[in-house]
Amino acid sequence: MKKILFAVTTDLNYDQRMQRICTSLATNGYAVELVGRKWKISQPLQPRIYRQHRLNCFFGKGKFFYLEYNIRLFFYLLLRRADAFCAADLDTAFPVWLKAKLAGKPFVFDAHEYFSEVPEVVSRPAIQKLWQGAERFIIPKANLRYTVTESLARLFEQKFGFPFQVIRNITVLKAQEIPVKPVRYILYQGATNAGRGLEMLLDVMPEIEAELWICGKGDVLEELVNRAEKLQLQNKVKFLGYVLPAQLEEITRQAWIGVNLLENRGLSYYYSLANKFFDYLHAGIPQVTINFPEYETLNNRYHVGLTIPLEKTALKTALTTLLTDEERYAELVKNCLAARQELNWQEEEKKLLALYAHLWQAPQNS
Repeated sequence: MKKILFAVTTDLNYDQRMQRICTSLATNGYAVELVGRKWKISQPLQPRIYRQHRLNCFFGKGKFFYLEYNIRLFFYLLLRRADAFCAADLDTAFPVWLKAKLAGKPFVFDAHEYFSEVPEVVSRPAIQKLWQGAERFIIPKANLRYTVTESLARLFEQKFGFPFQVIRNITVLKAQEIPVKPVRYILYQGATNAGRGLEMLLDVMPEIEAELWICGKGDVLEELVNRAEKLQLQNKVKFLGYVLPAQLEEITRQAWIGVNLLENRGLSYYYSLANKFFDYLHAGIPQVTINFPEYETLNNRYHVGLTIPLEKTALKTALTTLLTDEERYAELVKNCLAARQELNWQEEEKKLLALYAHLWQAPQNS
């Protein structure tokens, strides 16, 4: 039985992409270990069918966190054996690559995003240059490379000259019934970070006849709470913080509208395809989503929501339409349930398993 070790910087309880990937591999003949970090607010690990381990760090964010985590990860990996080592994103890549090289095993790179093009990096040119250098060093070293969208895969191939496969962050298909919804609430799930359009969403809420539920935490959460108070939305907006996937699934199923907004603050956002797009779709709830390429392409084919530019009038109009136009809403719900049959993890999993089945046949890189 081949063993694969994955490393991330996330809390393993909330990283749904890695949960899906590791579960699929573990149920198809691989021994799997997933290594992440433990936050001060982390809950006990949820039971999984693969091995999990979390590293404790003194620093919580910034350059000292990345330095500390990479050092701790490297020394942890020194004592671990595996037949392949996979880095999820650039922030774990150096210790994972070094361990793979020392062990003479394949190195896999899973780009969850375009790391040097995320807003927090783009806004700091000196830091961006460091991560760009890291990309140029790491990407050629991988024996297998994959990412989350076709747009990013083609961009990476053009820029770095190496092939990238695509494993999208798609929801697992489950039996689904649309429940009775006594409360019509709008749902945002995901990180409350800069560039997610949440400030604009709050600004239009006084004119929207519905509640807003926000599931997630991030860098601007406190600012958002203060903004909601200034807009006198305390009884209309709920900040639920981190929500475990099983609970989030039920909250999503009961929602009336899903929201997925982004500012164009770098190519990582512009070419993104967030798992929330598929979570909303699988729950049978129409969504208001940004009109970036991946979302526009899918919505033009499946018609599961309304794509808009990030602009207040457009946002208000879209939300109002989904709250008041019953015929349009019912049509979009029907389209969501039909699209689930094609856009699901069971189909995406086939590509994942095919990639790893051929991994050990690939030539080893230096």
